[in-house]
Amino acid sequence: MTPGSDTSLLAALHLASPALPIGSFAYSQGLEQAIADRVVHDEASTLIWIGDLLDLVMARQELVLWRCCAEAFDARDWVSLRSFNERVLALRETAEFRLESRQMGQSMARLFADWPQAETSGLTTTGIRDWSYTAAHASLCAAQSIPVSVGMTAFLWSWAEGQVMAAVRHVPLGQSEGQRVLHRLKERIPDAVRSALECHPDDLGSASMGLSIASSRHETLYSRLFRS
Repeated sequence: MTPGSDTSLLAALHLASPALPIGSFAYSQGLEQAIADRVVHDEASTLIWIGDLLDLVMARQELVLWRCCAEAFDARDWVSLRSFNERVLALRETAEFRLESRQMGQSMARLFADWPQAETSGLTTTGIRDWSYTAAHASLCAAQSIPVSVGMTAFLWSWAEGQVMAAVRHVPLGQSEGQRVLHRLKERIPDAVRSALECHPDDLGSASMGLSIASSRHETLYSRLFRS
């Protein structure tokens, strides 16, 4: 590896870290409701739930939008970046999903000043006030010249790890079970990234009705650990 690629990798790892103060630990993205409904109740069902979201939602929709935001930033096309950011928020089917994306996006935006590249790259002049997490993460990766495939992998790994850790805490799963699920998901992440890289923005989409229903029902779940 070259010194430049080392720097990009370190930046990507930093942005994938669970220590990043963006509040991701507070959200389960519908998983808590699936656990309450006993749809997710052990290692196998955890892998099925998270794996389906990986293949059918993240690869086909979220990662495609991440890529579009990063490419728009690279081109300094603020109009397109704002449009894709709005599209991310518009595709959030429930109040909880919108709250999550906005809260994490704004938290990420507050971190822009901690990266020297933010101001010189134009990140602070995009005109976006209401950042989605997806657009904020993609833009910060682009500002640091992180290769698109590396940034997408870091973004997806961070999401997968957060989902598994939520399952470990709440199913509950043992730490070893959680690691086995992560190993299985890790095998699928390269294919998800390749799929998103090949997808035209006009062709993105998912039909995750079960996830949307779980999220909607979670809004009135009586006792809960997570905000989504």
